[in-house]
Amino acid sequence: MISRLLKFLNDSPVSFLAVKNIAAELQNAGFVSFDPSKPLGGVKPGDKFYVTKNDSSIYAFQIGSQPLADAGFRMICAHCDSPTFRIKPHAEMLCEGGIVKLNTEVYGGPIMSTWFDRPLTLAGRVILRGEDEFSPITKLLHVKRPLLQISNLAIHFNRQVNDGVKLSKQKDMLPILGVINSHLENGNLLLGLICEELGKEAPIDASDILDFDLYLADATPSCTFGIHDEFLSSGRLDDLSMCHAGLEAMINSKNKEVTKVLAIFDNEETGSHTKQGAGSPFLASILKRIAMAQSGSEEAFHQAVERAFMVSADNAHAWHPNYGERYDPTNHPVLGGGPVIKFNAAQKYASDAVSAAVFSEICRKAGVPCQRFVNHSDVEGGSTLGNILTSSIPVRGVDMGNAILAMHSCRETGSVADQFYCVKAFTHFYG
Repeated sequence: MISRLLKFLNDSPVSFLAVKNIAAELQNAGFVSFDPSKPLGGVKPGDKFYVTKNDSSIYAFQIGSQPLADAGFRMICAHCDSPTFRIKPHAEMLCEGGIVKLNTEVYGGPIMSTWFDRPLTLAGRVILRGEDEFSPITKLLHVKRPLLQISNLAIHFNRQVNDGVKLSKQKDMLPILGVINSHLENGNLLLGLICEELGKEAPIDASDILDFDLYLADATPSCTFGIHDEFLSSGRLDDLSMCHAGLEAMINSKNKEVTKVLAIFDNEETGSHTKQGAGSPFLASILKRIAMAQSGSEEAFHQAVERAFMVSADNAHAWHPNYGERYDPTNHPVLGGGPVIKFNAAQKYASDAVSAAVFSEICRKAGVPCQRFVNHSDVEGGSTLGNILTSSIPVRGVDMGNAILAMHSCRETGSVADQFYCVKAFTHFYG
């Protein structure tokens, strides 16, 4: 399973590619694509289908034999976006010596210093001219080689660098792309690269490129490390590791009685308030259509929501051996200690005593250890998609995730054991 996770991480540098890869796994497991602009028609026990939104979020459904009004939905939700840097339009900036750097803007909340002095690449989607203005063609792009780098200023020019440096998002975080070799390359390096990469399938003319959503990504492959290979090292563990755990459970759980839902959202790192984010009514709309197709009554949907349970799966903070004072003295999860239930008195998480009790029992019956996380009271923590989703679907739910170190770093650290634990817990939840 860990080899599958590492491959998924390497092949999914941005949300568009994560969704493509999740869809491929679902198709291999017998799920069929559904176009939400078409009528859903009738649904019957055993039906398996998925829908996508914006090419960057995906929602899978397996219809159970029990009526939704009686059994509700069993939902696992996660997000496939991670903090990074977006390439701006008109991105090329020509510098002395013919060096070209790219203009970027920050996406989400990355630890910016971790992006320095490492090989980076580009990934995302490119929009090409179609048959008419409302039917452009989307092509996914993943340059699978080291392509760019954000280089540090030498310590000789900044002797205080190890005392802490305030970084400028506009000045300091611009990656070097290359050196122009001819006048024709001036202003055309990026478009030329796009045409070269996409043209491996069929020739692409630069005049057909209308726009793009491109992002920086770490070019170093994911791996395990530690004396027993007990740790995971990768970018985007938050939250692709939870996406993959949910996918493994969805495909491998054998229960055919309950209706299972796997919802992978985009834009959690920027607030979730997009058509493909957890703040959108899109998932609620699909669930309502399923309930009405099964029963012919909207009332069945509202009954199903009251009987449903949601696991909002987003990674938690592991105790750091160098910074123990930053953590709550009695609620600090450790790497390898099992899934983590997250609590917050300001309601930044969906967990309460009831939903935490449900999930801890799921873990116990799955033979999996379970931990709790609460912020140090002097530290304001982050939030996740659980509460945002429940504002449109008032469902019982718990916020949980595997504990990781260096959350929002270009490269995060997790536990191999925790990934196994999480898949077991999710599989039992679906089953």
